[in-house]
Amino acid sequence: MGKRILIVDDEASIVTLLKFNVEQAGFEVDEAYNGLQAIQKAEGVSYDLIVLDLMLPEMDGMDVCKHLRNNKIDTPILMLTAKDDEFDKVLGLELGADDYLTKPFSPKEVVARIKAILRRSQKSEETAFKSIQIGQLFIYPDRYEAEMNGVTLTFTRKEFELLYYLAAHKDKVLSRDQLLGAVWNYDFVGDTRIVDVHVSHLREKIEPDTKKPAYIKTVRGLGYKLEEPK
Repeated sequence: MGKRILIVDDEASIVTLLKFNVEQAGFEVDEAYNGLQAIQKAEGVSYDLIVLDLMLPEMDGMDVCKHLRNNKIDTPILMLTAKDDEFDKVLGLELGADDYLTKPFSPKEVVARIKAILRRSQKSEETAFKSIQIGQLFIYPDRYEAEMNGVTLTFTRKEFELLYYLAAHKDKVLSRDQLLGAVWNYDFVGDTRIVDVHVSHLREKIEPDTKKPAYIKTVRGLGYKLEEPK
């Protein structure tokens, strides 16, 4: 059985066009036309990827994405929008979208993005990550969880992948562009604020004092590094 894709858009013509091209590429396709339908289907069926429009009736794409991530549904999401707005782009990624495409787009581009996201997800699942301990922080990649002083912490997929990448490169200064390329696997030129937002979220979860970080240090003009607390 092929990979199963959910396409969510309130414009029937776009759904029809995308469905035809995605099916031609060898995928199975389901469809939804509003946010509530999208949630119902995503909670009832195990999809390999969701193509999610931002502007939807009933519940918009941002809220759908947030709901799914809050309910531990980590299906990769390709978000579509008619807006070419940096705030929307950063917020979508912050809420857990895996990639972002602005309308108008070609169906071939959507198919190419779908294939790229699925390749990255498959590679991530197949990689045998090892657990890491740094100070009182224990990172368990098989569960996408970490523990701090015996307390279990939970993360969005991208938060955890960022934490793990920083930990796997302990004591190494990593630029925002490096982190974007490694964790988001896409060249978001000028959108490095998404890294800062995720680092802020990580600090809220692992740092005893977010105003004086002991684990994730900012290296001015360069980027971030994760180190043993002193």
